[in-house]
Amino acid sequence: MAESGQFDALIALGAVIRGETYHFELVANESARGISSVAKEFGIPVANAVLTTEDDEQAEARMSVKGTDAARVAIEMANLVIALDELADEAGDD
Repeated sequence: MAESGQFDALIALGAVIRGETYHFELVANESARGISSVAKEFGIPVANAVLTTEDDEQAEARMSVKGTDAARVAIEMANLVIALDELADEAGDD
């Protein structure tokens, strides 16, 4: 999606639930790193809405607020990138 150039921003949605796995922190850290890498490589804002929780109930309790916040952030960041591009274009015209 980032590579397509069709979007002004993306939202990464998901949940990493501790459960009984020993590698919870590794998965959580790598998902955040991957999201950052996509944003950097393709120059597009990516709002991180990947929850890290102890169980399903925590994820369900937090998902709508986290998703709403991520959508707001994605829109604000896309608008900021557009505004900065416009300023850069104006500065280049001088």
